[in-house]
Amino acid sequence: MVLWGPVLGALLVAVVGYLCLRGLLRQRRPQEPPLDKGSVPWLGHAMAFRKNMLEFLKHMRAKHGDVFTVQLGGQYFTFLMDPLSFGPILRDVKRKLDFVEYAEKLVLKVFGYESGPGDHRMIHSASTKHLMGDGLEDLNKTMRDCLSLVILGPTGQRPDARSWQEDGLFHFCYNALFQAGYLSLFGYTKDPEQDLLQAEELFVQFRKFDRLFPRFVYSLLGPREWLEVGRLQRLFHQTLSVKHSLEKDGISSWIAYMLQFLREQGVAPAMQDKFNFMMLWASQGNTGPTSFWALLFLLKHPAAMQALRAEAAQVLGEARLQAGRPFDLEVGALQHTPVLDSVMEETLRLRAAPTLLRVVNGDHTLQMASGEEYQLRGGDIVALFPYLSVHMDPDIHPQPTAFKYDRFLNPDGSRKVDFYKAGKKIHHYTMPWGSGVSMCPGRFLALSEMKLFVLLMITHFDLELVDPNTPVPPVDPQRWGFGTTQPSHDVRFRYRLRSPE
Repeated sequence: MVLWGPVLGALLVAVVGYLCLRGLLRQRRPQEPPLDKGSVPWLGHAMAFRKNMLEFLKHMRAKHGDVFTVQLGGQYFTFLMDPLSFGPILRDVKRKLDFVEYAEKLVLKVFGYESGPGDHRMIHSASTKHLMGDGLEDLNKTMRDCLSLVILGPTGQRPDARSWQEDGLFHFCYNALFQAGYLSLFGYTKDPEQDLLQAEELFVQFRKFDRLFPRFVYSLLGPREWLEVGRLQRLFHQTLSVKHSLEKDGISSWIAYMLQFLREQGVAPAMQDKFNFMMLWASQGNTGPTSFWALLFLLKHPAAMQALRAEAAQVLGEARLQAGRPFDLEVGALQHTPVLDSVMEETLRLRAAPTLLRVVNGDHTLQMASGEEYQLRGGDIVALFPYLSVHMDPDIHPQPTAFKYDRFLNPDGSRKVDFYKAGKKIHHYTMPWGSGVSMCPGRFLALSEMKLFVLLMITHFDLELVDPNTPVPPVDPQRWGFGTTQPSHDVRFRYRLRSPE
């Protein structure tokens, strides 16, 4: 027994030595992108990348150009920064670039869910069937009713609803959309007050997990934080268990369809619970933060708020909420709001910052729009970061850091879809939902939820910032690369229900 210590120590030294040697020995081959391994063996640039991904990639692009390979924690990532060259990566006609492999490893680590061979196709099939057309309209109605419950209370209107209430705008938006989205998708009981209490407590736990999420993905948690993540995972698995779902009404057809597929595949109930946790995160992790940014931009730009309220009045009429009545907005109106569509697209351009990843299966040739060719190594990962290479490109979007509510509107009020780079029309002029095989399957539901929430808030409530001069807060640098960004701090605002006239 005494010998095990030295043996394990020697084994650890050998493993670490091999990993470091592997990184040290890698050299750039002919026709490969510029290689930047960093100064720390194996880790490479991992710490700088994780500290602030945006600033790191700006530096690397200035140093190496539009294509470069960097070492991040023993793994080599090739970043492609030229949007005119995205096509071959996203289409991948030779099937040499794999999105599913990386995604499956991530969901296993984060949610404990072990993906089956048909899961990716099943989720897309369920989303096409239930998150478009009539299925989406039904879910929008349920979401409207759940937003009424969350914002107005079980009786239809809280006693102090017409007095000024103060809150953090980020907390208010995230809390309201999470609770309403959770109840809409995972069902409710016959006791709305108890449903609200449970949904509110679940949001508190969700935010604890959310705050740990970026460092959890990068394996940078401390010992107590690892224990907390484990506790939170178990809590969500239990709360979202298929056993508890049988006690509820109104489970969405989308969730029910996917769980039925898993049952037919023989997936154990405990694994179905983990699947539900994954879907809760996927459906609720970005809608609240995006709605926060949208409302904040509207509050900071009176002309945008005026234009949107004028459109709402034209589409909905002068809506006023009667005492004791829930929201009764006609969800079909969401199809006739070009100004709101532009506001949301501009918000996503400014604050959605996902990373698109593909694992290279076997050596592969990358063809650039310029005609250049680069060789990619099997086992490396190709990465796109559209926020920097597309959303913030002044050639595609003049004054890219400015909020322009009508950026995606033509002079006649129709949707603008023609954008150019270097004189060439560009297909991917925004990419908040990903693209290709990694396109978010729930994007239509998410966008409808956010539009519905914003429309209800600007129609039925007076809104104002506590300090009108408060600046838009910077992005929390830890959130770059993880969907919609979050602010470094909250912003106080006031709201009150508009009086009927």
